[in-house]
Amino acid sequence: MGKFRFAVMGAGGIANKFCDAVKLLPDAEVAAVASKSPERAEAFAAKNGIDHAYGDYEEMLTKERPDCVYIAVLPSDHFRLCMLCVGYNTPVLCEKAMFTGSGEARTLFAEAQKRGVFAMEALWSFFLPPLSQVKRWIREERIGEISHVDCAIGFLAEKNPANRFFDRKLAGGAACDITVYAYEIVSHILGREPEHIQVSAQWGETGVDVTDHVVLQYPDCMATLTASIVADMEDRLAVYGSQGRIVLPAPHYGREAFLYDRGGLVEQFTDQATQNGFTYEIQEAMDCIRARRLQSPVASWEMTTRCAELFDQIWETRPVL
Repeated sequence: MGKFRFAVMGAGGIANKFCDAVKLLPDAEVAAVASKSPERAEAFAAKNGIDHAYGDYEEMLTKERPDCVYIAVLPSDHFRLCMLCVGYNTPVLCEKAMFTGSGEARTLFAEAQKRGVFAMEALWSFFLPPLSQVKRWIREERIGEISHVDCAIGFLAEKNPANRFFDRKLAGGAACDITVYAYEIVSHILGREPEHIQVSAQWGETGVDVTDHVVLQYPDCMATLTASIVADMEDRLAVYGSQGRIVLPAPHYGREAFLYDRGGLVEQFTDQATQNGFTYEIQEAMDCIRARRLQSPVASWEMTTRCAELFDQIWETRPVL
């Protein structure tokens, strides 16, 4: 089996991290990059040792025929480029949030199913060792029966209308940038769909959601999620049970996890092996495509669609101007 050939759409910072991760995998390479700016694509290719650069996404698909495309543009253009890739029967790994609403999710996944094309949201946190350890502790019932989960992720985005975080046309706001982490990580941990979801949001002057608050109601527990681009939060996930608690600092990128019983700390996990956290999701995509799967059992279509449905609920709270 020859090297797995990735192509990249988008030439920003996160695409650089993706290329660095691929270099750590001996059986993979980034063969091409495309950007709306030919000059930017050329500069990105030179920086990352990529042979081919394009100023047109469709031209790259036509000429390169990659094994998979990694989409690293802003969420506002994810759906269009995902549909373009699937239209060319090209597997796609798309950065979070993969979609801005459930209509996009259902349309893309229906087309992928019809054509037999792999598609996956690139939410790297699912595959990081600390989160896997948290899942293991829960599976082993180390904290007993779960009663509550609390997750908070927030930072101070530069308050500038030109900043993408505050640009509604670019899918700015908390939802597509960090609420996606909070919701999907908690759903991944609990492994089931809530019976009821309650949503509230604070809206900024530019029409984006600056803070989201979500309550997930399950038959036997609750989960509260807070995400904000105007609050410098202590990023933290806490899972509370009848016999203790689990704490995961910086749940979307952290390297540590802590297990407590009623008396105090009993176990600490520290990830000392990971060089680039993107390698895990990249390997997952490669394995699924080589096995001819249409979706990842970890980052499933159902999970991504449910998150897109949450976005629908958040958009419904937007004030009418």
